[in-house]
Amino acid sequence: MEGFLIKLLAFVVAIGLLVSVHEFGHFWVARKLGIKVLRFSIGFGRPLWRWQGRTDGTEYVVASIPLGGYVRMLDEREGPVPEQERDRAFNRQSLWVRSAVVVAGPAFNFLFAILAFWMVLVMGETGARPLVGEVVPDSPSAQAGLLPGSEIVAVDGEVTPTWGLVMQALAEGSLSSKPIPIRARLPDGQEKTFTLPPDRIGDIAEQPDLLKILGIKPDRPRVPPVIGKVLPGEPAAEAGLGPGDRILQADGQSIDDWGDWVRYVQERPGRLIRVRVERDGRQLELELIPATRKLGDREIGRIGAVNQPLDESALVPWRTEYRLGPLDALPAAASRTLEYSVLTLKVIWRILTGQASVQNLSGPLSIADAAGTTASYGLVSFLRFLAIVSISLGVLNLLPVPVLDGGHLLFFLLEAVRGGPLPESWLEQGQRIGLAFLAAIMALAFYVDIVRYLQ
Repeated sequence: MEGFLIKLLAFVVAIGLLVSVHEFGHFWVARKLGIKVLRFSIGFGRPLWRWQGRTDGTEYVVASIPLGGYVRMLDEREGPVPEQERDRAFNRQSLWVRSAVVVAGPAFNFLFAILAFWMVLVMGETGARPLVGEVVPDSPSAQAGLLPGSEIVAVDGEVTPTWGLVMQALAEGSLSSKPIPIRARLPDGQEKTFTLPPDRIGDIAEQPDLLKILGIKPDRPRVPPVIGKVLPGEPAAEAGLGPGDRILQADGQSIDDWGDWVRYVQERPGRLIRVRVERDGRQLELELIPATRKLGDREIGRIGAVNQPLDESALVPWRTEYRLGPLDALPAAASRTLEYSVLTLKVIWRILTGQASVQNLSGPLSIADAAGTTASYGLVSFLRFLAIVSISLGVLNLLPVPVLDGGHLLFFLLEAVRGGPLPESWLEQGQRIGLAFLAAIMALAFYVDIVRYLQ
């Protein structure tokens, strides 16, 4: 219950903040360009708090449903406008002024992403160093010439000090038809560039383990096969396993590392495993049957247990912290925002053209889960999450779909080409099409979320 509340709170904070940033962009630019703003609302529904501006007359509202917001401007299409204020009505403005107001919302989302990434880079990101432990023979990485013991330092020209940044760069590179250059520092200290064909990765949403597809096994600290926590009601608890138990053997095979134990369990969903454990100096024989879980297009076993955490000092050789100075972080944050924006557009295009799976979509359930998870990891992770979602909101709102900002810009372009306002019937029909399209996308995202959750 506590985990659910954390996810719900993080989701509300994230969506409320990012939508408010978006709407503030519309509000601020409209005010600067002389348009009268009647209401600026954070949230929908019944107002919980309202305040009337003394100089501008704008009504500021905080409403009961904190999942959005809106800016209402003076507009003759929505009601009568006094003669003396018609020059401040939105519909009376020139095309460039109206376009600037519409573009401001997504623009503020991108600016927020730059700010969030800047804070992340200045505060510092902690992650796992991209050290290569093993390279599977005849795999794409082996064919490219990657060697065990190497450290990946850049992918497609992007510096990658952590495995997370390596994965991001590989995902972006997989959406291109060009080969992906990987620069690695070899065990002898020299650096060499290897080339990876992008078609060997495929649709990243369909790959449960991208590194496994590439044939790379990261170098990780050796974790003793000692159980740290057992979840109630799961197979491990039902079999009698408990905290402190050390796994010695599984079906007679020696287990020397927690990773070996995880792989052994995952490969045997629904099958009986005879386990020998050491507990308080005594050896016990237990039997357990892993539950079956869907992961991508395959089934894996799980028992509901986590390992005993290693001492922090033991992780130092495998960890790295990546940070930049305030001045260097600004162009890096802008570059990262641009990269994520392009990546989002590429994924949308591939989904629309059938080149990528709809599994790339994320609905409210996935976003809420990610919000809660990143918030539990700390401020840096949550800021990174906010930046990525803000970019998604900015890109999606610029799509040429009626009812979205991009749809308004499309109508403005048609108005410029036509040399005059568009007929009301065009606008009404466009609104219907846009609403139907958005409803279909939202329904699909909910469906993908539910299927993902059930799996």
